[in-house]
Parts: sequence; C-alpha cells; structure tokens
Amino acid sequence: MIENIHVAQATEDHHHQRQHKLAMSLSSKLPKTRVTAKIHIFVFFILLLSASLSWIFTFVLGESIFQVTSVFKINSKKSVTTTTNIPKTIIKIPLNCTLLNNITTQTCPSNYPTKFEPTITSSETCPDYFRWIQQDLKVWQETGITRETLERAKSNAHFRLVIKSGRLYVDQFVKSYQTRDVLTIWGILQLLRMYPGQIPDLELLFLCYDKPAIWKRDFNKTRKNTWPPPPLFRYCGHRDAYDIVFPDWSFWGWPEVNIKEWKKLSVALQEGNKRVKWKDRIPYAYWKGNPHVATPIRKDLMRCNFSDKYDPMVRLYAQDWRIESKKGFKGSNLEDQCTHRYKIYIEGEAWSVSEKYILSCDSMTLLVKPEYYDFFIRSMVPMKHYWPIRQINKCGDLKFAVEWGNNNTDKAQVIGRQGSDYIMKNLEMKYVYDYMLYVLQGYGKLMKLDVTVPENATEVCSETMACPITDGRMIRECMDDSLVMSPSVMPACVLPQPYGDGELERFLEKQESAEREVEKWTDEYWNLRSWK
Repeated sequence: MIENIHVAQATEDHHHQRQHKLAMSLSSKLPKTRVTAKIHIFVFFILLLSASLSWIFTFVLGESIFQVTSVFKINSKKSVTTTTNIPKTIIKIPLNCTLLNNITTQTCPSNYPTKFEPTITSSETCPDYFRWIQQDLKVWQETGITRETLERAKSNAHFRLVIKSGRLYVDQFVKSYQTRDVLTIWGILQLLRMYPGQIPDLELLFLCYDKPAIWKRDFNKTRKNTWPPPPLFRYCGHRDAYDIVFPDWSFWGWPEVNIKEWKKLSVALQEGNKRVKWKDRIPYAYWKGNPHVATPIRKDLMRCNFSDKYDPMVRLYAQDWRIESKKGFKGSNLEDQCTHRYKIYIEGEAWSVSEKYILSCDSMTLLVKPEYYDFFIRSMVPMKHYWPIRQINKCGDLKFAVEWGNNNTDKAQVIGRQGSDYIMKNLEMKYVYDYMLYVLQGYGKLMKLDVTVPENATEVCSETMACPITDGRMIRECMDDSLVMSPSVMPACVLPQPYGDGELERFLEKQESAEREVEKWTDEYWNLRSWK
C-alpha cells in the first residue's frame, strides 16, 4: 500500500469519494465603465495596443470552476510567437484540501484538466542532453516492452507507478531511504499538472537506490531468456548498465538535509555567487561532504588535505549530517559555499546529488572522473564546463589544477562561469519537466502490454500527498514551493535530433581528447618538479 509514501501525519487514503469540486473564488479586475462615448472606445484600443492587458475571468471545465488569467503579450522580446491574436490562457489549479481536523479522508479531485493546448508556439530547441533520451531507450526499440519483460524488473524496484487516463497510481513494494520515493512521485504529479493529456498510459518500475541494477553483463541477445533487459527507472546510469536515467528527487527538495526545491535554490545560489567576486575568492579547492560512504573514494580524497612536502592547495571538510541537523543546518547552506575559486565534485556510493550545486557556484569545478552519470552531465565538456581530475591521482591532479588556475585566472574564471551557465540555463525546471515528458512519451510508445492498475495500487495526487501534512515540516514547504499551479501555456521545447551514425563517437572522443590533454599537462608539471 501507499501509506508509506505519506509522511507521519498522513492518514491512509481510501479514495472512497472522488466528486469534489476544484474551485477558486471569482474575482474581476475589469473596471465597470459605461461604453457610451467614442472616447471610451478609443481608450480601449489604446490599452489593447499597450505592452500587456490582463484580467481575470472564469473558465468552466466539467463541474469545476477554475480561476483563469489571460494576458495579451504584444511586442514580446522572448523568442515565442502566438498563432492567433487570442490571449494566452492560464488555468490556476490550487490544492483542494478537504481534510477537516483529520476526520475526513483526503481524496483526489475528479476534475483535473485532462487536456490543455498551449496557445503560444515556440521554435526553441531543447538542451543538447535531451539527445541522450533515445540512447537510453534504444535497447527496447526492436522488441518493445511486454508484460513479461517489465515484470523481471520488479524484484529491484521500490514501487510501480501507473499512469492511466491522466491519473497516477502507485503500488509500493519497499520504502525507500528518506523521502526519495515521496518527492519522485510528487515530481511526476507536477508533470501531469504541467502537461495534462500529454503523458500516455504506461506502467514503470522505479528504483531509488544510488547504484544501477540492470547490468549489461547479465543480458545478452544470444540468451533469449534474458533478452531484452527489463526496464528500470532510476536517478543515474552507467556505461555498463541499462537503467533508464530520470531526474532525481532533490529537484523537488531534500527536506532531511534542509535543501530547498531547485527553482528556489537556484535563485539563492545565483545570489550567493554575487557576494564574493571570483578573483577575491579563496584561491584553494573546496569540498564539504560525507566521506563515510560505502566506497572508499571520498576517504581517499581526504588524504589530499595533508602533505609534508608541499601545500596541497585544497580545503576539505567532513560533513556530519546528524550534528548539522542538531545545529539547525546553520553551517550547510549551499548558497554560502561559493567562496572559493575552485570546488571539487566527487561521487559518493555512486553519483551524487551535489553535482548540480557544485557546478552552480561560478567556481571552476574540479570534477573527479565519475563512474556514473545523471541525465544532464553527459553533454558537458571538459575544459569548457569543468576541469577533469583522475581518480587514481587525485591529490596531485588537484594541486596542479589549482596552480594552473591561479596562474591563468581569466581562463579559470571562464571555465567556472561556463559551467554555472550550463546549469542555470539548461536546468531550469521547465527543461527538467520537458525532459521527463519526452522520456515518458518515448517509454510509453514502447509499451506492448495492457496498462492496468494493480489491486494493491492507490491513486495518488497532489492533494493526497500534501494536504495531510499540517505541522509545517519542510517536506510540506518543498511541496508548496514546487507545486505546479497551471498547465503550461508554452509547449515543450523542440526535441533535438538523436545522435547520427558516428556522431556520438566523435563527441565522446572530443571529451576524452580534452581529458588526455589535461593529463599530459599534469604529468609534465610533476615530472619537472621531480627533477628539482
């Protein structure tokens, strides 16, 4: 059952009644004037031709009344155009909380918008990392996804998620760590609110652990009983795995460690960047995190703090989240950590949520070569967006990177800025939702099964997840801050062409060539020092 998905205050959702109306009070901002003189008509047309004219009116959908805002956009500087001269329409869909002192059961409104056509067209192309979507789904193109293929992933999954006729159902098998499952499901619910009617009926299985589970070594076309591999969604991928990469829960917040949802946090990070100019920042490489993870890579990093031969040029700090929690997280605000010229990204047990936060600081990111990737990192380029660091020679590589940056401050600052620009421009929440949309649309087309709602599944909506949380905990704040209030009047960005024959190989070679060049510089630096 889904009760584990709700936080402590949530009561079990039986969904016995589904006929609640989603409503907002009607207010009108139109002035009550008499159109009895020509001057009034003239004034009206003058207003019509001004930069914008807005008003509020009602929009009736089924049995529900929504507050709708319509705005003319004339002479807009944005790269969008309207197909007609009608105003764009924004349907407001607030939470419809019907709980009364925990006596009644919160249900899902029966009249969510089931379809909404964007009234603004756009020729904007999606960021380049969208090209990887087809690569992630390519393995099932020939066979499709049958019931038998899907069910072979069940033993590795935390939950089954079903979307049918625009409504979402969850059958939870195992509770995930912290609120990873909660906020992942919340994020998909917001996608349904943003693009109603655009997600096909589908079933998927989701794993909330750090590491992939569907390894290529276990599946081979020559062994028919193992092919195709079962599809399993998760937060990161690996070159030797088939897991389908999907945006992680932290885009909607990480309440256990006091991290805000991404839209609010990205603004805070940009403000934090302005506090100290790059050349006035501490000329060392900074990292703060939990070194006590299952893999030894971070403990090995901490050794770089000490040397009896030279200044290691790093400042590394262990983060104990239990102690930090008791202190009210006063020392862990991410926007306060943009004070060094260089910041280090290193994986934990697998890929780390910290990646986008570290890359956002305008500092030149020293990225220890990762084994795993999330959905956006694969299109970033060494020496354009970050400085690559080898795993096997971290300490020496880090020292040289800092020395190089301090002797080439303009170039180092450009790399830091380009990395931050990549994150801030390409990871706007609109793009995150667009990526989710295209992944699920592509996945849905592969379905060769009858999409059914299991007996143990429970319908889940924004109301059943958020409304029962009434004690002001941060999880409710994350939900309130990330709630999608309106279907998008803008369509999804235009999906770029997938990689053609040889194109992907050339791109990967470009990345590897940049890494080899840096390795050559580093080795030459240390060879010269060894002769002194």
